[in-house]
Amino acid sequence: MSLPVHLVPSLAGVAAGASVEVTGDEAHHAVAVRRLRVGEQVVLTDGLGVSVKGAVASTGKRVFSVEVASVDVSSPPSPSLVVVQAIPKGDRGELAVEMLTEIGVTEIVPWAASRSVAVWKGERAVKSLARWRSTAREAAKQARRSWFPEVSEMASTASVASLVGSADLAVVLHEEASVPLSSVTVPASGRIVVVVGPEGGVSPEEISTFVAAGAASVRLGSEVLRTSTAGVAAVSALLSRTPRWS
Repeated sequence: MSLPVHLVPSLAGVAAGASVEVTGDEAHHAVAVRRLRVGEQVVLTDGLGVSVKGAVASTGKRVFSVEVASVDVSSPPSPSLVVVQAIPKGDRGELAVEMLTEIGVTEIVPWAASRSVAVWKGERAVKSLARWRSTAREAAKQARRSWFPEVSEMASTASVASLVGSADLAVVLHEEASVPLSSVTVPASGRIVVVVGPEGGVSPEEISTFVAAGAASVRLGSEVLRTSTAGVAAVSALLSRTPRWS
């Protein structure tokens, strides 16, 4: 059975035999909701590549401590995967974030595409971004990731084009594209950017902007996937051709 994972701000310099204290909402959930007990084995991670395993030494109302038995330090996944996700309506955004996090994406960028039905403005933008980040955090713990994904601020089409221009490989998913995703050359390292459009599709103007910036317009297959699942399918196809999944 996999051990529960809890996120802490930092594990820099922590060694076996040390004691790490977990506080705040993370500790409250563990102690009050999960009924964490002294002696239980847990994993702590800072989401930046360091994870420790150990036994719970003490618990309080909003705090618990862990005696570290072992430390694991991992390098960032390579190649890194950045998914630009057009903002969908309803809870499909959180669904996409959850699955992309589970599969190992490094960064998720909410994109205000021209055909996005949902619009993030004002207080709604703040709350929606917070939900995406919370979803990514919880999914990363569930997936036992030691490197947590970043959920960036909402991007404009111009900002996405800049991301595309700096990538080692960039693809934009388009159902009318003639080039299959399976035909692109996938780098063994560096950064890969995948642009996923809204339910209404990527507009011709956006396609032109991204292609001019260096992206390849590609299709997944004859089926048309929803925006919440298209990114996961594309990332899976790409990862299967990298050392990360070999």
